[in-house]
Amino acid sequence: MIGYRVKSLREERKMSISELSTKSGVAKSYISSLERNLQTNPTILVLEKIARILCIKVDALLNEQADKSIDEEWMEIMQDVMGSGISKEELREFIEVRKCNVR
Repeated sequence: MIGYRVKSLREERKMSISELSTKSGVAKSYISSLERNLQTNPTILVLEKIARILCIKVDALLNEQADKSIDEEWMEIMQDVMGSGISKEELREFIEVRKCNVR
């Protein structure tokens, strides 16, 4: 359901309904109704506004499988990495070192 995905993505980004409302220009009451599945047929314009702020494509709100796919930019990056000659082990090692430095 669209409302569940909006709420889940909003919470993943540690964003309040008020913050999403302010940034997207969609009324707080509307977002709340959407998340509680009281509003089940939002317009494409509303979905575009919400998706833009959540940094996803509208498809990810409409299609449960879309939000599980890797976006095109990540695919391009991974193709570049694969073409560079870096092994999986070297990439994993880099990621682990990076994780340690971020903490």
